[in-house]
Amino acid sequence: MYLFTSEAVSPGHPDKCADIVADSIVDYLLQRDSASRVATEVFIAGKNLIIGGEVKTSADITTDDYKRIAKAAIEHIGYNGKSGFKRDQTLHSDDLNVEVYVNKQSPDISQGVDQTSGEVGAGDQGIMFGFASVEAAEYMPAAISFARGLCDYVYRYALKHSDKLGIDIKTQVTIDYGSKDNFIAAKPQKIHTIVVSAPSEEKLHIDEVRKLIKGLIDSCPALPKELYDPNDTIIHINPTGRYVNHGPLYDSGLTGRKLIVDSFGGYAPIGGGAQSSKDYTKVDRSGLYAARWIAKNIVAAGISKKALVQIGYAIGVAKPVSVSVDTQFTAIDGIKDEELSAKVAERFALTPNWITRAFNLDKPSKDSFLYADAAARGQVGNADYPWEQIDRSGWFETLKK
Repeated sequence: MYLFTSEAVSPGHPDKCADIVADSIVDYLLQRDSASRVATEVFIAGKNLIIGGEVKTSADITTDDYKRIAKAAIEHIGYNGKSGFKRDQTLHSDDLNVEVYVNKQSPDISQGVDQTSGEVGAGDQGIMFGFASVEAAEYMPAAISFARGLCDYVYRYALKHSDKLGIDIKTQVTIDYGSKDNFIAAKPQKIHTIVVSAPSEEKLHIDEVRKLIKGLIDSCPALPKELYDPNDTIIHINPTGRYVNHGPLYDSGLTGRKLIVDSFGGYAPIGGGAQSSKDYTKVDRSGLYAARWIAKNIVAAGISKKALVQIGYAIGVAKPVSVSVDTQFTAIDGIKDEELSAKVAERFALTPNWITRAFNLDKPSKDSFLYADAAARGQVGNADYPWEQIDRSGWFETLKK
């Protein structure tokens, strides 16, 4: 055996609640002023939610607006008081106390970002990594792809059957590659272990809960039949035996604590900063999107089975200080990583302005994408995101020798 594991969490997880509230604020401000600069953090614990940070915007937003946005986001997640859980068992949005501590953005930062030339400098220094693999249909590593798909499936069931299951859900999938060579070659052999933890209404016996969730696992379309054998997979469902009290009422949540869940499930490196809570000039967000887009198009073009792209930035400087591509020994003959890196850096500007225009990051909407949706579903790996489009694979194909 050669095993690799990734986990996923639902929007109802307290950390995700914080991310979703923060990105709901980003959506609200950018929809009213596309030049808004936003960096707000959210902390939720018990019945209390705190919003703090810095904002520069011409949009009209008040403390009451921040509170309304937060409560609406928590209610949309599913903590709406309509479940079968008592008030002392989970959060109800009506009970939420919201405090707001938002300041104006420092002019020391904005002078480097919004430059007189019209260029946009990077909103911070840092490194970003994008990754892609042939292991799953989304060009993602198998473990995180399957864990996410299963988590989404159980979460959607919980929303529709709130008299049975709660929405603070975790899943975990372990892939058996059979050998290290198969791991390197991106060839998963089977799903080895599945873990699901989902809150259940207290009147449901644990045996009934496990039967219900096992049925969801068996019917989940995200688990490929050629890799998932119900009779040959280790399955753990609510391993403690009781999971009733849940959500922020019994845990705390903070923006930026689910970076591995949001990206590649631990299969690839991640950058130094979170995506949620930030506008598009913050390269922690836009740089990840660009790096993922490049990696995905490389793999989709058949250049390699895997691609890891790193982009480095200096605060206030538009052009990246470095761009590198690592195909992890899976590139076709004639392709060298150093040459591929140089051609990518030459072909794509990768400035914050260029990335923003490429993916319309300053125009979140229900018709294109919402940052709050990316916070809920994962920052990468969902085909409907603009930065997930395979629209430059043709150019990469010209690099084949």
